[in-house]
Formats: sequence, structure tokens, C-alpha cells
Amino acid sequence: MRIHVIALFPEILGSALAAGVLRRARERGLLEVSLHQVRDYATGRHLQVDDTPYGGGHGMVMKPEPLVAAIEHVAAGDAPRRILLSPKGVPLSQARARALADERSLLLVCGRYEGIDERVVAYVDEELSIGDYVLTGGEVAALVVIDAIARLLPGAVGNEASPREDSHAAGLLEHPQYTRPEAFRGARVPEVLLSGDHTAIARWQREESLRATLARRPDLLRHAPLAQADRAFLRTLGWREER
Repeated sequence: MRIHVIALFPEILGSALAAGVLRRARERGLLEVSLHQVRDYATGRHLQVDDTPYGGGHGMVMKPEPLVAAIEHVAAGDAPRRILLSPKGVPLSQARARALADERSLLLVCGRYEGIDERVVAYVDEELSIGDYVLTGGEVAALVVIDAIARLLPGAVGNEASPREDSHAAGLLEHPQYTRPEAFRGARVPEVLLSGDHTAIARWQREESLRATLARRPDLLRHAPLAQADRAFLRTLGWREER
């Protein structure tokens, strides 16, 4: 997969791309990331990429000319799916990350300052948000998107089963995890995990996943694939199924 990033501060992504899963995915030829400096597409003596907003207001707005020029130049050579990272976009989900991981090429456009000129939206395929909060710029959001996608690429993660068992992968939060030592400051690993009974362990993990989801993200249960046994267990915890 190829991912292009258009940004005013592309160097922000450098250290993350050189470590962990992202580094391994790139070294194995699974992921190629190209960083593009938007100022390279600006014109004029000062290579200006922002200006004051029409109608007044605080801060600066990114100009359409350099952004659109960058988008068109990158897209002409690779025909990627164009994505504008924006707080007004559709929230990123695990399902959306899986769908994007199936794309051949992506172009992530990062905003800065108070935002970008609205006319740039006509040159992208979708707007994507990583949450209901405001960042200094889209570079960090681009890293989140790249990381979420890269770990889904076959061969990127050492344990192939790991991405399938993460929180949200199956529509629920993940069950609690434990490792050595068995006892830490009076808190012990649940006995069932030491039993060697794989059927009992799987049941405990499923029930703890359901328990955590009900306690912390009950909204996920509306769309999660639940078996009859799941529903019965949730009802013992006081869950009332919406109809």
C-alpha cells in the first residue's frame, strides 16, 4: 500500500514512521509512505500558504491554491483515494480502517491553523475525523490513520491474530490482559487464566469483553454481533436490549 501525506509540517511524522510496526511494514515492502511539503506548491516571493479569513475572525486559514496544486500533482501520478483530515469529517472507526486498508493508494491532506479554505473539499473524496476534539494540525491525525491501517496489512504485525482480537475489531472492547508475575502487590491473575482449560478461558474472555463494553461503551452493543449466550450474560449485568 502507498500512502501520501500533504502537510505543512511533514517532519512530525518522521520519528513514528521509523519505529515499531510502521518501520517493519515499510522495511517489508508492505507500506510506502511519501511526505509532501505543501509550501513546495505555493507561489509568490514568500511562498504564502495561509491568509486572513473573509468575514473576519481569529487566526489564519490555509489558502486553496497550494493545497489543490499539491493534491492534483500527487494524484496525477498515483490516483489515490483523497482524504481530508478534518474535525467535520466522518469519525474513524475500525471498520473504516479495514476498508481503507484494502485501498491500493491513499492521499491524506493535513490542515493547519483555523482550517482550510472550504473550496478544497471539492478536490477530495471524503473527510475523516479521528475524534471530537481539536488538534494543532492534521499531521498527528494522519499518523493515527496510518497506524490504524498499517497494522491491518497482512504481515505487518508479528502475531497475525492480534489485530483480529483488539478492542473494536469484533465490535466490542477487548477483555482484560495479564502477564507475569501471578501476584503483584496483592492483586492476582484470575485463576481461570492459570487453569489450562481453554474452553473456560475463552468463555471468561468473552464475558469480560462484554462486561467491559457494557460498563464503558454500551453504545457499541447496539451494533455488535451478539450470540444468545452473550445476550443472556449481559442481562445478568442489568443490560436492557434496545428494540
